[in-house]
Amino acid sequence: MEGIALVVLDVQDSFLKAIGRSQELLKRCQFAIESANLLGIKLIYTEQNPEKLKGTNKSLLDAGLNQGKCFSKKAFSAFGAEGFLDYLRDEGIEHLLIAGLETSICVYQTITDALRFDFDVTMLSDCVGGRREEDSRAIVAYLQNSKCHRLPSETVFYSLMQTFEHPDCKAFIDIVKKYS
Repeated sequence: MEGIALVVLDVQDSFLKAIGRSQELLKRCQFAIESANLLGIKLIYTEQNPEKLKGTNKSLLDAGLNQGKCFSKKAFSAFGAEGFLDYLRDEGIEHLLIAGLETSICVYQTITDALRFDFDVTMLSDCVGGRREEDSRAIVAYLQNSKCHRLPSETVFYSLMQTFEHPDCKAFIDIVKKYS
């Protein structure tokens, strides 16, 4: 699907250790990655200071994220990664599907920057997380007043296909069953 990218932010083991529902988050991110790959949606992922904090969780790379473009960053927003904005523009990406960590920091700052740069943004509500759930809830509530959509990943991917007659629908349903 042209013009859309799934952006997975900083899902690194060093951060996952502090997340209460990390296994569920990984499962939902794997679902989103496999679904995006199936539908031909570009994959992008970031790693926060990987020299010190190591790389992206292996299960996400194995789910197909390794086929995407990786940006190393020290800024909290993905837009602070060298070449990130240029890559989006060069690839004709207009809509970002946001997943990853941490809702109240990197996810929030990436979303606000994306909106500032006039991208359409959908936060995959089941694919983001943080150390403190109350902080995450506050950010989700704050984003209700922005142009950022907040939807579950399954809803987004079904919406992109629009009909059971979509050529990838059966394969998508298999992915849904795999992660149910």
